Amino acid sequence: MSDPTVRAAERLEPLVVETSEGAQGLQRREATPAGELSREVGSVLRVDGHAFDPSSIDYERRDDETMIINMGPSHPSTHGVLRIMLELDGEFVLRAKPVIGYLHTGMEKTGEELSYVQGATNVTRMDYLSPVTNELSYSLAVESLLGIEVPERATWIRMMMSELNRISSHLVWMATNGMDLGSTSMMIYGFRERELILAFFEKTAGLRLNLNYVRPGGVAADLPDGWEDDVTVICDTIDERTYEYDQLLTGQPIFRERMVGVAPITAEEALALSVTGPLLRSTGVPWDLRRTMPYLAYDQVDFDVIVGTYGDNFDRYAIRLNEMRESIRIIRQCIEMMPRGDYRSQDPKVTPPPRARIGESMEALIHHFKLFTEGFHVPQGEVYSAIESPRGEIGCYLVSDGGPKPYRIHVRAPSFVNLQAVPLLMRGGSMSDAITVISTVDPIMGEVDR
Repeated sequence: MSDPTVRAAERLEPLVVETSEGAQGLQRREATPAGELSREVGSVLRVDGHAFDPSSIDYERRDDETMIINMGPSHPSTHGVLRIMLELDGEFVLRAKPVIGYLHTGMEKTGEELSYVQGATNVTRMDYLSPVTNELSYSLAVESLLGIEVPERATWIRMMMSELNRISSHLVWMATNGMDLGSTSMMIYGFRERELILAFFEKTAGLRLNLNYVRPGGVAADLPDGWEDDVTVICDTIDERTYEYDQLLTGQPIFRERMVGVAPITAEEALALSVTGPLLRSTGVPWDLRRTMPYLAYDQVDFDVIVGTYGDNFDRYAIRLNEMRESIRIIRQCIEMMPRGDYRSQDPKVTPPPRARIGESMEALIHHFKLFTEGFHVPQGEVYSAIESPRGEIGCYLVSDGGPKPYRIHVRAPSFVNLQAVPLLMRGGSMSDAITVISTVDPIMGEVDR
């Protein structure tokens, strides 16, 4: 028998377990391959094919002089369940690595098990601050495969609702970005104005957030009585208050110190990363799908594409503030030019019969039952439908095998693509600016981890 004293000593020895997160973790520099290191320090323009030289980093440090820490996932600060691993030299960021997947929902695979009729209820939950654009991208893709014409009134309703949704999304950004910088007043004001839009959404669609309002063939319901007055009040109120936001934030010394010249990105870097939306336009590139590749009736309304100059935090703030004003211009034109007619296609292949006929006609009842249980069949083919969401280009790639369900769905989510810019934007900046950088990228993690 072994000595019991030795056995007791063995039990008291600490158990050391080596753990590794694999590709997700931020490794020490000496253990990081050159290609991975180049991405973590934001070296994105490697189009010449040359290998990355770690010695080219401006502020190379030894591992024993730096510290690797976790930031997040903490929803109130990282704008969702986002985790950023940082290598710090004192309080300055040398490397940053976004780690995603904590909110993974598998919406694309789920959509392949839902009929085309049910699909809009799925995609609307990806970007929960901009559900209308999710539904619109999906519906345009389905309609393209079906080859159906959407009534003109439905087109204009979709455009007006999309712009109202753009304003509400930017208001949330103004509110949360203000909070990130210590402006609790902006948090209150942003959500106050957003409530006007959500109340109108509830009056129109019955829901405030995940509307399921834009559907293949048109919209779920016509605009409610008195909608012109409701929308006019929204436009007048928010237009006036954007100038109050301007007065509150734009010239405020602390706000400018935290925004002007912080986290700049060049047009070449933005294009190399394929970022879109305000993040790209802040560099001076006037890429807006509403103007460059018009859809709905955007070629019939007058508005300006807002661009920046320096690609810094302040440009991204100014673009979103002024885009709200341009959206108001578009909405006012929608009120004036809204045509009469049907709010959805009358093609019986995709549109249920009127509710009044269901109780009168057995054929109408059967048609309604088949449409909502089996769904309609979509001809074989594939299509990509891209539109401009508040965060950039959102596109729905759809493949049909001729059945009532999509064979494949893939969504080009702007938040997912734009998140690539975070290592580049944070490099060399202060730790105190890290949250502000995430805020100005404006990622929605439901869309990233879709």
